[in-house]
Amino acid sequence: MRVLVCVKRVPAPGARINITDDGQAVDAAHLGFTVSPHEECGVEECVQLVERHGGEATVLTLGPVEAEEQLRYAASLGVQHAVLLSADTTQWDPQRTASAIADAIETLEAEDGAFDLILFGNESADTGGFQVGIRVAHKLERPIVNAIKGIDLDLDNSKVTARREIDGGREIYELPTPAILGVKEGLNLPRYPTMKGRLASKKVEIKVLEAEGDEGQQSRVTLLQPPEQVSNTVKIGEGVEAAPAIVDLLDELGVLS
Repeated sequence: MRVLVCVKRVPAPGARINITDDGQAVDAAHLGFTVSPHEECGVEECVQLVERHGGEATVLTLGPVEAEEQLRYAASLGVQHAVLLSADTTQWDPQRTASAIADAIETLEAEDGAFDLILFGNESADTGGFQVGIRVAHKLERPIVNAIKGIDLDLDNSKVTARREIDGGREIYELPTPAILGVKEGLNLPRYPTMKGRLASKKVEIKVLEAEGDEGQQSRVTLLQPPEQVSNTVKIGEGVEAAPAIVDLLDELGVLS
């Protein structure tokens, strides 16, 4: 069995995001980077599937050479193979990104056989486009379901069962393999890398392919940074002396009858 998980190098959640003066990119001068939370669950699921069924796990990302950091992190968790689609940035539009990834997948499959399952994060943490996985599936002519929070692989019958949550219940899908799934945070609990895993990841050979994709028809106009929200805390007193002020505040809020 062969499983592929696609990840993206994104600014670490919770970091202060600054925009370049031209409004076209994130200023990464003082940022740390990671993979999106959905994709962390995708990496974990990829490793778990191989642990249960045997086979090989591969991680792929499109971006600059610095994105090797995210590939080696996945390798430290148990992914055996890593592929970097070399590009000067991760900020390609979704059409071009999907085209490059689909072409790379076809190249990898021509060498070693088809992937039974390909996993994407439901959406990336930075752009939140919800598009790349769907566009790759369309170009490869494979079925896809997004927002997945449960996966069961049946290799004997060449199918995968995928579950996603909806209001008041869940939907269950059966897809023939090879298939593609977009997974969500909560699918599993990602593990932390061990020291042994980190050391082993340094020895993993990263296969480098040139990212080649047709220019998309989407273009960025500008990035807008929302105004920073500031909250103020007012100290109304200490100890029993604060009781009258608390009563007045509750009365003002309409809590007291």
